[in-house]
Amino acid sequence: MSAAAQAIPVRVMVEDVWDEIQLDVPPGTPLGDLKAHALRRAGVPRNAEDYVVKFRGAELTDEDRSLRDWGVGPNASLIVLSRRRRPVR
Repeated sequence: MSAAAQAIPVRVMVEDVWDEIQLDVPPGTPLGDLKAHALRRAGVPRNAEDYVVKFRGAELTDEDRSLRDWGVGPNASLIVLSRRRRPVR
């Protein structure tokens, strides 16, 4: 089976641009790689280290773990948001 056939669809909301990025990735993809890819696709120029990933309301802290390890399955929704809160104007 090819890698493309093993890929699962996920949706990643990138808060900085309030845009949802649709990705097809293998379940063994490290969370940090997914975050960096979503930020690039959204056109966010800041360093990926400045962001966290949340899934089902919880921050996923170990970005070396895979999507499979975190229980992220097909059609899951994740959010990438700034590590630091920004003041509201």
